[in-house]
Amino acid sequence: MFASRTNWPLTPNPLSLALAERRRAGLPVLDLSESNPTRCGFQANRRAILAALSSDEALRYEPDSRGLLRAREAVAAYYAERGLQVSPEQIFLTTTTSEAYTYIFRLLANPGDNVLTPQPSYPLFDYLAGLNDVEIVAYSLRYQDGWSIDTESLSARTTQRSRAVLVVHPNNPTGSFVRQSELEFLAGACRERGLALVADEVFADYAFAPDEQRVTSHADVAEVLTFTLSGLSKISALPQMKLAWIVVNGPPEILQRALRRLEIIADTYLSVSVPVAAALPPLLELRRSVQPQILERARGNLRRLDKMLGGNSPLTRLTSEGGWYAVVRVPSVRSDEDWAVELLEREGVLVHPGHFYDCPGEGYLVLSLLPRPHIFSEGISRLARWIEKRA
Repeated sequence: MFASRTNWPLTPNPLSLALAERRRAGLPVLDLSESNPTRCGFQANRRAILAALSSDEALRYEPDSRGLLRAREAVAAYYAERGLQVSPEQIFLTTTTSEAYTYIFRLLANPGDNVLTPQPSYPLFDYLAGLNDVEIVAYSLRYQDGWSIDTESLSARTTQRSRAVLVVHPNNPTGSFVRQSELEFLAGACRERGLALVADEVFADYAFAPDEQRVTSHADVAEVLTFTLSGLSKISALPQMKLAWIVVNGPPEILQRALRRLEIIADTYLSVSVPVAAALPPLLELRRSVQPQILERARGNLRRLDKMLGGNSPLTRLTSEGGWYAVVRVPSVRSDEDWAVELLEREGVLVHPGHFYDCPGEGYLVLSLLPRPHIFSEGISRLARWIEKRA
Protein backbone atom coordinates (compact mmCIF):
# COMPACT_ATOMS: atom_id res chain seq x y z
CA MET A 1 0.00 0.00 0.00
CA PHE A 2 2.85 2.42 0.81
CA ALA A 3 5.81 3.56 -1.27
CA SER A 4 9.10 1.86 -0.51
CA ARG A 5 10.72 5.27 -0.03
CA THR A 6 8.77 5.55 3.25
CA ASN A 7 9.98 2.23 4.67
CA TRP A 8 11.67 3.91 7.60
CA PRO A 9 12.17 2.14 10.93
CA LEU A 10 9.22 3.37 13.00
CA THR A 11 10.15 1.85 16.36
CA PRO A 12 11.26 4.58 18.80
CA ASN A 13 14.95 4.42 19.65
CA PRO A 14 16.03 3.66 23.26
CA LEU A 15 16.80 7.32 24.02
CA SER A 16 13.36 8.45 22.86
CA LEU A 17 11.73 5.74 24.97
CA ALA A 18 13.76 6.73 28.04
CA LEU A 19 12.84 10.41 27.54
CA ALA A 20 9.14 9.64 27.19
CA GLU A 21 9.24 7.49 30.34
CA ARG A 22 10.99 10.18 32.34
CA ARG A 23 8.47 12.79 31.28
CA ARG A 24 5.55 10.47 32.07
CA ALA A 25 7.00 10.09 35.54
CA GLY A 26 7.15 13.87 35.94
CA LEU A 27 10.92 13.86 36.41
CA PRO A 28 12.98 16.91 35.40
CA VAL A 29 15.23 16.90 32.33
CA LEU A 30 18.35 19.03 31.85
CA ASP A 31 18.14 19.29 28.08
CA LEU A 32 21.60 19.75 26.58
CA SER A 33 20.24 18.88 23.14
CA GLU A 34 17.97 21.94 22.92
CA SER A 35 18.70 23.85 19.71
CA ASN A 36 15.44 25.75 19.22
CA PRO A 37 16.48 29.39 19.76
CA THR A 38 12.91 30.44 20.60
CA ARG A 39 13.14 28.27 23.74
CA CYS A 40 16.56 29.36 24.96
CA GLY A 41 15.88 32.74 26.54
CA PHE A 42 17.25 35.07 23.88
CA GLN A 43 15.76 38.54 23.75
CA ALA A 44 13.66 38.86 20.60
CA ASN A 45 12.37 42.20 19.35
CA ARG A 46 8.72 41.20 19.50
CA ARG A 47 7.42 44.55 18.28
CA ALA A 48 9.71 44.56 15.23
CA ILE A 49 8.83 40.96 14.34
CA LEU A 50 5.09 41.60 14.49
CA ALA A 51 5.40 44.92 12.66
CA ALA A 52 7.29 43.20 9.84
CA LEU A 53 4.28 40.95 9.27
CA SER A 54 1.84 43.85 8.98
CA SER A 55 3.01 45.19 5.61
CA ASP A 56 0.31 46.14 3.07
CA GLU A 57 2.36 44.15 0.56
CA ALA A 58 1.19 41.01 2.36
CA LEU A 59 -2.36 41.65 1.07
CA ARG A 60 -1.38 41.45 -2.61
CA TYR A 61 -0.71 38.27 -4.54
CA GLU A 62 1.53 38.67 -7.56
CA PRO A 63 3.23 35.27 -7.90
CA ASP A 64 6.88 35.13 -8.87
CA SER A 65 8.51 31.72 -9.16
CA ARG A 66 11.77 33.05 -7.73
CA GLY A 67 9.99 34.82 -4.88
CA LEU A 68 9.16 38.43 -4.05
CA LEU A 69 11.76 40.69 -5.67
CA ARG A 70 12.16 42.98 -2.65
CA ALA A 71 12.90 39.96 -0.50
CA ARG A 72 15.50 38.65 -2.96
CA GLU A 73 17.11 42.08 -3.07
CA ALA A 74 17.44 41.95 0.71
CA VAL A 75 19.16 38.55 0.45
CA ALA A 76 21.52 39.94 -2.21
CA ALA A 77 22.31 42.87 0.12
CA TYR A 78 23.09 40.39 2.92
CA TYR A 79 25.75 38.78 0.72
CA ALA A 80 27.01 42.17 -0.51
CA GLU A 81 27.68 43.09 3.11
CA ARG A 82 29.99 40.08 3.23
CA GLY A 83 31.82 41.22 0.10
CA LEU A 84 29.97 38.95 -2.36
CA GLN A 85 28.17 40.13 -5.48
CA VAL A 86 24.98 38.13 -6.06
CA SER A 87 22.13 39.15 -8.36
CA PRO A 88 18.50 38.78 -7.20
CA GLU A 89 17.99 36.77 -10.41
CA GLN A 90 20.28 34.09 -8.97
CA ILE A 91 18.14 33.73 -5.84
CA PHE A 92 15.13 31.47 -5.26
CA LEU A 93 13.09 31.74 -2.07
CA THR A 94 11.87 28.52 -0.45
CA THR A 95 9.97 27.81 2.73
CA THR A 96 12.84 25.83 4.26
CA THR A 97 16.27 24.56 3.35
CA SER A 98 14.66 21.10 3.29
CA GLU A 99 12.49 22.29 0.41
CA ALA A 100 15.56 23.83 -1.20
CA TYR A 101 17.27 20.44 -1.14
CA THR A 102 14.20 18.93 -2.77
CA TYR A 103 14.37 21.45 -5.60
CA ILE A 104 18.07 20.76 -6.11
CA PHE A 105 17.78 16.97 -5.95
CA ARG A 106 14.88 17.06 -8.41
CA LEU A 107 16.88 19.32 -10.72
CA LEU A 108 20.07 17.25 -10.71
CA ALA A 109 19.28 13.60 -10.09
CA ASN A 110 17.27 10.76 -11.57
CA PRO A 111 16.05 7.90 -9.36
CA GLY A 112 19.03 5.85 -8.22
CA ASP A 113 21.57 8.66 -8.69
CA ASN A 114 23.53 9.72 -5.62
CA VAL A 115 24.87 12.77 -3.82
CA LEU A 116 28.01 12.78 -1.70
CA THR A 117 27.44 14.00 1.86
CA PRO A 118 29.88 14.53 4.75
CA GLN A 119 30.12 12.12 7.66
CA PRO A 120 29.59 13.02 10.48
CA SER A 121 26.71 15.33 9.61
CA TYR A 122 23.05 16.10 10.09
CA PRO A 123 20.80 12.98 9.88
CA LEU A 124 18.04 14.74 7.92
CA PHE A 125 19.92 14.22 4.65
CA ASP A 126 19.02 10.52 4.57
CA TYR A 127 15.31 11.35 4.67
CA LEU A 128 15.49 14.20 2.18
CA ALA A 129 17.41 12.11 -0.32
CA GLY A 130 15.18 9.07 0.11
CA LEU A 131 12.01 11.09 -0.42
CA ASN A 132 13.49 12.29 -3.71
CA ASP A 133 14.60 8.80 -4.82
CA VAL A 134 18.25 9.79 -4.48
CA GLU A 135 20.90 7.76 -2.70
CA ILE A 136 23.32 9.11 -0.11
CA VAL A 137 27.00 8.23 -0.40
CA ALA A 138 29.05 9.40 2.60
CA TYR A 139 32.55 10.81 2.43
CA SER A 140 34.56 11.22 5.62
CA LEU A 141 35.54 14.20 7.70
CA ARG A 142 38.73 13.27 9.54
CA TYR A 143 39.80 14.61 12.91
CA GLN A 144 43.36 15.59 13.76
CA ASP A 145 43.46 18.64 16.03
CA GLY A 146 40.44 19.76 14.03
CA TRP A 147 38.10 18.45 11.36
CA SER A 148 38.86 18.48 7.65
CA ILE A 149 37.52 16.92 4.45
CA ASP A 150 39.08 13.54 3.68
CA THR A 151 39.71 14.20 0.00
CA GLU A 152 40.79 10.62 -0.68
CA SER A 153 37.52 9.35 0.78
CA LEU A 154 35.50 11.76 -1.37
CA SER A 155 37.34 10.77 -4.55
CA ALA A 156 37.01 7.06 -3.79
CA ARG A 157 33.27 7.27 -3.12
CA THR A 158 32.39 9.17 -6.30
CA THR A 159 30.68 6.97 -8.89
CA GLN A 160 29.22 7.23 -12.37
CA ARG A 161 25.86 7.99 -10.73
CA SER A 162 27.12 10.82 -8.52
CA ARG A 163 25.48 14.15 -9.29
CA ALA A 164 26.59 16.53 -6.52
CA VAL A 165 28.91 17.04 -3.57
CA LEU A 166 27.29 18.50 -0.47
CA VAL A 167 29.22 20.52 2.11
CA VAL A 168 27.91 22.04 5.34
CA HIS A 169 29.66 25.29 6.26
CA PRO A 170 30.14 25.03 9.20
CA ASN A 171 29.29 21.39 9.60
CA ASN A 172 26.64 20.23 12.05
CA PRO A 173 27.75 18.92 14.55
CA THR A 174 31.54 19.20 14.06
CA GLY A 175 31.58 22.98 13.68
CA SER A 176 34.19 22.77 10.90
CA PHE A 177 34.24 25.30 8.06
CA VAL A 178 35.38 24.63 4.50
CA ARG A 179 38.85 26.05 3.90
CA GLN A 180 40.07 27.72 0.71
CA SER A 181 42.36 24.78 -0.08
CA GLU A 182 39.43 22.39 0.33
CA LEU A 183 37.25 24.51 -1.94
CA GLU A 184 39.94 24.38 -4.62
CA PHE A 185 39.89 20.58 -4.41
CA LEU A 186 36.08 20.45 -4.45
CA ALA A 187 35.78 22.78 -7.43
CA GLY A 188 38.38 20.78 -9.34
CA ALA A 189 36.72 17.45 -8.53
CA CYS A 190 33.29 18.77 -9.51
CA ARG A 191 34.57 20.28 -12.74
CA GLU A 192 36.44 17.10 -13.69
CA ARG A 193 33.50 14.77 -12.97
CA GLY A 194 30.60 16.98 -13.99
CA LEU A 195 29.22 17.37 -10.46
CA ALA A 196 27.39 20.26 -8.83
CA LEU A 197 28.49 21.72 -5.50
CA VAL A 198 25.79 22.20 -2.85
CA ALA A 199 26.73 24.30 0.20
CA ASP A 200 24.55 24.48 3.29
CA GLU A 201 25.49 27.71 5.08
CA VAL A 202 22.74 28.08 7.65
CA PHE A 203 25.29 28.43 10.50
CA ALA A 204 27.82 30.48 8.53
CA ASP A 205 27.35 33.64 10.61
CA TYR A 206 28.30 31.83 13.82
CA ALA A 207 32.10 31.58 13.69
CA PHE A 208 33.81 31.59 17.09
CA ALA A 209 36.92 33.36 15.75
CA PRO A 210 38.12 34.80 12.42
CA ASP A 211 40.22 32.66 10.08
CA GLU A 212 41.66 33.94 6.79
CA GLN A 213 41.93 30.36 5.47
CA ARG A 214 38.17 29.91 5.74
CA VAL A 215 35.76 30.27 2.81
CA THR A 216 33.55 33.32 3.38
CA SER A 217 30.66 31.84 1.42
CA HIS A 218 30.15 29.55 -1.56
CA ALA A 219 27.62 31.97 -3.06
CA ASP A 220 30.22 33.51 -5.39
CA VAL A 221 31.73 30.20 -6.56
CA ALA A 222 31.34 30.33 -10.34
CA GLU A 223 33.84 27.69 -11.56
CA VAL A 224 31.20 24.96 -11.26
CA LEU A 225 27.43 24.85 -10.87
CA THR A 226 26.96 25.81 -7.22
CA PHE A 227 23.91 26.01 -4.97
CA THR A 228 24.23 27.88 -1.66
CA LEU A 229 21.49 27.46 0.95
CA SER A 230 20.59 29.53 3.99
CA GLY A 231 17.59 31.15 5.67
CA LEU A 232 16.01 33.01 8.56
CA SER A 233 15.86 29.96 10.82
CA LYS A 234 19.49 30.32 11.92
CA ILE A 235 20.55 33.73 10.56
CA SER A 236 17.86 35.60 12.52
CA ALA A 237 16.96 32.75 14.93
CA LEU A 238 13.44 32.66 13.48
CA PRO A 239 12.68 29.00 12.65
CA GLN A 240 8.95 29.65 12.96
CA MET A 241 8.99 32.04 9.97
CA LYS A 242 9.82 29.27 7.48
CA LEU A 243 11.75 31.23 4.90
CA ALA A 244 14.98 30.15 3.23
CA TRP A 245 16.72 30.56 -0.10
CA ILE A 246 19.01 29.13 -2.75
CA VAL A 247 21.72 31.17 -4.45
CA VAL A 248 22.69 29.62 -7.79
CA ASN A 249 26.03 30.30 -9.45
CA GLY A 250 28.24 28.73 -12.07
CA PRO A 251 29.62 29.07 -15.59
CA PRO A 252 27.22 31.31 -17.60
CA GLU A 253 25.79 28.74 -20.00
CA ILE A 254 25.06 26.02 -17.43
CA LEU A 255 23.93 28.63 -14.91
CA GLN A 256 21.23 29.90 -17.27
CA ARG A 257 20.05 26.36 -17.98
CA ALA A 258 19.83 25.63 -14.26
CA LEU A 259 17.95 28.87 -13.55
CA ARG A 260 15.35 28.15 -16.24
CA ARG A 261 14.71 24.64 -14.93
CA LEU A 262 14.61 25.74 -11.31
CA GLU A 263 12.13 28.43 -12.27
CA ILE A 264 9.71 25.76 -13.50
CA ILE A 265 10.20 23.65 -10.37
CA ALA A 266 9.60 26.64 -8.10
CA ASP A 267 6.63 27.81 -10.18
CA THR A 268 5.04 24.40 -9.77
CA TYR A 269 4.94 24.83 -5.98
CA LEU A 270 4.84 28.61 -5.31
CA SER A 271 5.17 27.61 -1.68
CA VAL A 272 6.50 30.77 -0.06
CA SER A 273 3.94 32.79 1.88
CA VAL A 274 3.67 36.38 0.64
CA PRO A 275 3.36 37.89 4.17
CA VAL A 276 6.59 36.21 5.28
CA ALA A 277 8.40 37.07 2.03
CA ALA A 278 7.32 40.71 2.40
CA ALA A 279 8.63 40.64 5.97
CA LEU A 280 12.03 39.21 5.00
CA PRO A 281 13.95 42.53 4.73
CA PRO A 282 13.19 43.71 8.30
CA LEU A 283 13.39 40.15 9.69
CA LEU A 284 16.82 39.72 8.14
CA GLU A 285 17.90 42.96 9.79
CA LEU A 286 17.03 41.49 13.20
CA ARG A 287 20.13 39.29 12.91
CA ARG A 288 22.13 42.27 14.15
CA SER A 289 20.59 42.03 17.61
CA VAL A 290 20.15 38.26 18.00
CA GLN A 291 23.41 36.93 16.56
CA PRO A 292 25.61 38.61 19.21
CA GLN A 293 23.42 37.03 21.91
CA ILE A 294 23.76 33.56 20.42
CA LEU A 295 27.51 33.88 19.86
CA GLU A 296 28.01 35.09 23.43
CA ARG A 297 25.98 32.12 24.71
CA ALA A 298 27.81 29.58 22.54
CA ARG A 299 31.27 30.89 23.39
CA GLY A 300 30.38 31.09 27.08
CA ASN A 301 29.09 27.53 27.16
CA LEU A 302 32.23 26.34 25.38
CA ARG A 303 34.32 27.99 28.11
CA ARG A 304 32.19 26.34 30.79
CA LEU A 305 32.56 22.99 29.09
CA ASP A 306 36.35 23.31 28.79
CA LYS A 307 36.66 24.36 32.43
CA MET A 308 34.68 21.37 33.66
CA LEU A 309 36.52 18.90 31.42
CA GLY A 310 39.98 20.08 32.39
CA GLY A 311 42.60 18.22 34.36
CA ASN A 312 42.37 14.43 34.42
CA SER A 313 38.86 14.15 33.01
CA PRO A 314 38.28 11.12 30.75
CA LEU A 315 36.22 13.39 28.49
CA THR A 316 37.63 15.47 25.65
CA ARG A 317 35.95 18.32 23.79
CA LEU A 318 36.77 18.17 20.09
CA THR A 319 37.80 21.36 18.32
CA SER A 320 34.91 23.39 16.90
CA GLU A 321 35.16 26.54 14.81
CA GLY A 322 31.54 27.64 14.88
CA GLY A 323 27.87 26.72 14.87
CA TRP A 324 25.60 25.75 17.74
CA TYR A 325 27.03 22.38 18.79
CA ALA A 326 29.97 20.70 20.50
CA VAL A 327 31.19 17.12 20.17
CA VAL A 328 32.58 15.42 23.28
CA ARG A 329 34.70 12.29 23.15
CA VAL A 330 33.90 9.81 25.94
CA PRO A 331 35.42 6.43 26.85
CA SER A 332 34.19 3.79 24.41
CA VAL A 333 33.66 1.19 27.11
CA ARG A 334 30.01 1.17 26.05
CA SER A 335 28.11 2.48 23.04
CA ASP A 336 27.40 6.19 22.81
CA GLU A 337 23.68 5.37 22.86
CA ASP A 338 24.13 3.46 26.14
CA TRP A 339 25.98 6.46 27.56
CA ALA A 340 23.17 8.81 26.48
CA VAL A 341 20.40 6.57 27.89
CA GLU A 342 22.27 6.08 31.20
CA LEU A 343 22.85 9.82 31.54
CA LEU A 344 19.16 10.50 31.05
CA GLU A 345 17.91 7.75 33.33
CA ARG A 346 20.46 8.26 36.13
CA GLU A 347 21.26 11.95 36.00
CA GLY A 348 18.34 13.48 34.08
CA VAL A 349 20.70 14.91 31.42
CA LEU A 350 19.65 14.72 27.77
CA VAL A 351 22.39 14.65 25.11
CA HIS A 352 22.53 13.14 21.65
CA PRO A 353 24.62 10.03 20.96
CA GLY A 354 27.17 10.52 18.21
CA HIS A 355 25.68 7.79 16.04
CA PHE A 356 22.69 10.08 15.39
CA TYR A 357 25.18 12.06 13.26
CA ASP A 358 27.19 9.08 11.99
CA CYS A 359 30.23 9.90 14.09
CA PRO A 360 33.05 7.41 13.41
CA GLY A 361 32.77 4.53 15.87
CA GLU A 362 31.57 4.71 19.45
CA GLY A 363 32.29 7.18 22.20
CA TYR A 364 30.87 10.50 20.97
CA LEU A 365 28.21 12.71 22.54
CA VAL A 366 26.78 15.83 20.86
CA LEU A 367 25.71 18.84 22.93
CA SER A 368 23.88 22.00 21.99
CA LEU A 369 25.57 25.25 23.00
CA LEU A 370 22.27 27.16 23.21
CA PRO A 371 20.87 26.17 26.65
CA ARG A 372 20.84 28.81 29.38
CA PRO A 373 24.16 28.91 31.27
CA HIS A 374 22.83 27.53 34.55
CA ILE A 375 21.18 24.59 32.77
CA PHE A 376 24.29 23.93 30.69
CA SER A 377 26.64 24.12 33.69
CA GLU A 378 24.57 21.80 35.84
CA GLY A 379 24.08 19.37 32.98
CA ILE A 380 27.82 19.23 32.18
CA SER A 381 28.66 18.80 35.86
CA ARG A 382 26.36 15.79 36.11
CA LEU A 383 27.56 14.39 32.79
CA ALA A 384 31.23 14.61 33.77
CA ARG A 385 30.61 13.17 37.22
CA TRP A 386 28.63 10.20 35.87
CA ILE A 387 31.08 9.31 33.13
CA GLU A 388 34.10 9.60 35.45
CA LYS A 389 32.33 7.22 37.83
CA ARG A 390 31.44 4.71 35.13
CA ALA A 391 34.51 4.89 32.87
